[in-house]
Amino acid sequence: MDDFAHGFILTPYSIVCLQPIPTMSINRFTLQLDEIKAAYAAEPNPTLEVRLERIGRIERMVADNEEKICKALQADFGVRHPIESRLLEFQMVYQACKYTRKHLKNWMKPHLVETPGFLGSSHAWTEMQSMGVIGIMSPWNYPVQLALVPAIAALAAGNRVWLKPSERSSRTSGFLANLIQEYFHPSEFCVTTGGTDIAESFAALPFDHLFFTGSEQVGKKVMRAAADHLTPVTLELGGKSPAIVDPSAKLKDAAASIIYGKLINAGQTCIAPDYVLIHANNSDEFVRELQHAAQKQFANPEEFTGPIDEQQLSRWNLLVQDAVDRGAEAIPLISFDQNSSPAFMPIVLLNVSEDALLMQEEIFGPILPIIAINDLDSTIRYINDNPKSLALYWFGKDKKAMQRILSETRSGGVTINDTLLHAAVEDLPFGGTGASGMGAYHGKTGFETFSVRKSILETRGFFGLNFFRGTQLVRPPYGKGVERLLRWLR
Repeated sequence: MDDFAHGFILTPYSIVCLQPIPTMSINRFTLQLDEIKAAYAAEPNPTLEVRLERIGRIERMVADNEEKICKALQADFGVRHPIESRLLEFQMVYQACKYTRKHLKNWMKPHLVETPGFLGSSHAWTEMQSMGVIGIMSPWNYPVQLALVPAIAALAAGNRVWLKPSERSSRTSGFLANLIQEYFHPSEFCVTTGGTDIAESFAALPFDHLFFTGSEQVGKKVMRAAADHLTPVTLELGGKSPAIVDPSAKLKDAAASIIYGKLINAGQTCIAPDYVLIHANNSDEFVRELQHAAQKQFANPEEFTGPIDEQQLSRWNLLVQDAVDRGAEAIPLISFDQNSSPAFMPIVLLNVSEDALLMQEEIFGPILPIIAINDLDSTIRYINDNPKSLALYWFGKDKKAMQRILSETRSGGVTINDTLLHAAVEDLPFGGTGASGMGAYHGKTGFETFSVRKSILETRGFFGLNFFRGTQLVRPPYGKGVERLLRWLR
């Protein structure tokens, strides 16, 4: 995903006039954060109606400007079909708004918990309270939904939001910043963009929670910066998500699903299948099915998203050349018309060396290594010998093999017999584990991520009387009564 080392840069805008600012010191950031925190302190417990109204403004903001946002995305990626943007950006925002609107009232309700018998008629419950000001650092690959979906969850929990979008999608980020200024007061939801130095200053601010979507490498930097203030963090990273094609799978169906998950947005998706594990006997036939599926789905170059910038394109070419130099065989997936071919031809790689760069880092592009494997034990061992992935995909009909994969491997999420779709289920937590991230969001989980669960006990005596209430039974001087109580409590 996003990586400062790969050009993760943000441009600065003032939240007042949205004009470029050459530099912005940490002192200015601190003053700005103090202003937002003061606004939060004046309204620390927004009503259900206030929260829903703010979420409604996000929904209206996107709906009123779909066409303009699509043009900005098109300008950033070179090629980005409006339907792809509507499907993968806007629909995720609308779904989050709709689901939150339906369930928020119940999420906000106190939750009664059981109390032990020695507390008599005492009552205990938890209440979800807002945290304060949430910092969100969003990436370039889905610059609308990955900025707004966590913001929806933060606003639903009653917080204020300060967003830092990526400048690799500079046109979309700038347009989104203007829209947010138009629909929100800066003390509710503001945007600041900037270069690497600004990003570092932003991450070091004493937010009440910091939410970052990006690469593992930058996630480490964000976590270090947040540690100085003990700021809690949610890190949505990436990693090498495997697609496992079991011998029981129908190769044609598996190939069609994997091609879609790999080539949508040109593979610039954190949960895209990063590589395929398949039995060696099925490898050649599977490659043919991949080619057939890719030609059927993505032969129109106007529907094949481009790289975000020249740096990304250069990186893809470098990864392929490095793999080929180490003995890999590159096989084109699609035959385009020479007069209208895309900037990069999606390919499959066979016989890839484990030392190749694309086996050491997330590919984040339309390049698919095929790893021949001999049995289920080897498949599980291969996955577990690598860092935990954000997603895992399994294809097949053998339920015993599927259950072994589910129970013996670790990943943030799983889709069975398709790709990507677990991220579209609003009630499923979305997040990583280990190197692929920490914490989760979407649906109720997002509301809880940006809330503090306060534990409350109201002590009462037995039968509502003051007799034997709370700590009265165990206060010194100690005697036989306390001893009898301890025996009773065992």
